[in-house]
Amino acid sequence: MNYLDAFRDPGLAHSLAAAIAAETDPVRPYRLMEFCGGHTHAIVRSGLQQLLPPNVRFVHGPGCPVCVLSIARLDQAIAMALAHGVILCTYGDLMRVPASHRQSLLKAKAAGADVRMIYSTQDVLRIARAEPSRQVVFMAIGFETTAPATAVAVLQAQAEGLSNLSFLCNHVLTPPALRAILAEPGPEGVQLDGIIGPAHVSTIIGSRPYAFVPREFHIPLVIAGFEPLDVMQAALMLIRRLNAGQSCVENQYRRAVSEAGNIRALEFMSRVFVIRPSFEWRGLGTLPASALALGPEFAAFDAEQRFPVEVNNPTAETKGCECPAILRGLKEPTDCRLFGTACTPEHPLGACMVSSEGACAAYWSYGRSAGRGSSGQRAAAG
Repeated sequence: MNYLDAFRDPGLAHSLAAAIAAETDPVRPYRLMEFCGGHTHAIVRSGLQQLLPPNVRFVHGPGCPVCVLSIARLDQAIAMALAHGVILCTYGDLMRVPASHRQSLLKAKAAGADVRMIYSTQDVLRIARAEPSRQVVFMAIGFETTAPATAVAVLQAQAEGLSNLSFLCNHVLTPPALRAILAEPGPEGVQLDGIIGPAHVSTIIGSRPYAFVPREFHIPLVIAGFEPLDVMQAALMLIRRLNAGQSCVENQYRRAVSEAGNIRALEFMSRVFVIRPSFEWRGLGTLPASALALGPEFAAFDAEQRFPVEVNNPTAETKGCECPAILRGLKEPTDCRLFGTACTPEHPLGACMVSSEGACAAYWSYGRSAGRGSSGQRAAAG
């Protein structure tokens, strides 16, 4: 038996579903937001929503770094590649995300820009070493999960004296985004009863940074792994806390997450990065202290300082695209009239369809009405 099979067992999924049904109060709603796109994919791929009572509902959150990257930051990268003639390197998910004026990094590449898809920061270092006469810019992106790898690459570039390598830093931080969603007031905000905390992010930052959720918003948070039984167990843990009227942070993903996080990775991050005063998120607006930038001692590696570009008046989202509301948990992909019609993985109009971790991509891959009882899914129930 594969190690992961133990976390995908249909019989145990049914047992957890039965326990949830038995402990659910039928007269109250349980609205549980999964922050991370990996959880969304597990829920949709395995048909977990269909195993739960109708008053227990998963609410999809913004947990995909590609989906939340603002149009202005994409415009900046494209302008940098075109105006300065640099080799712009980034991860594959970002290549087709729509920017202003129907542009994208892939279209910029077709127009002559030297845009290259890489799989790791080591690829970027390799390109910089191989082409010393060219300037190389790494468009770094991701939550706290990938930031340590970027930090190590910066330190490695400094140690090797790679003067032709710089970093366009777009690393964003999870807790400020979660706080912004929970703090959105009144009818404009999503109504939530509990949070399923991110898995990979928490392996880096630990469980401690989420303490503000129960303290300030009086709802429970359970950090959960990405397998179907992880998510089901987290739902049961949240329901038990809600029934008891308790709000606290719990850790279902103990096999990978500690209270303090990965101390070594956090040390690398603190050596290289500082927190930006503010940063624009797609769908969430401009949030204070929610992203990272290179520290002053690494200014020589900062692409924003080395290759300045002007980005004026980035365009709005495609008319009719509901990505901003989907990222805030206010709507589901199937609520968007473009979903599956004008917007498909082959011709994406919104970031949530482009990214492999996006909610729209999950719904498309595993059933267009996946959250509403699609029969076309592979259910955890077997």
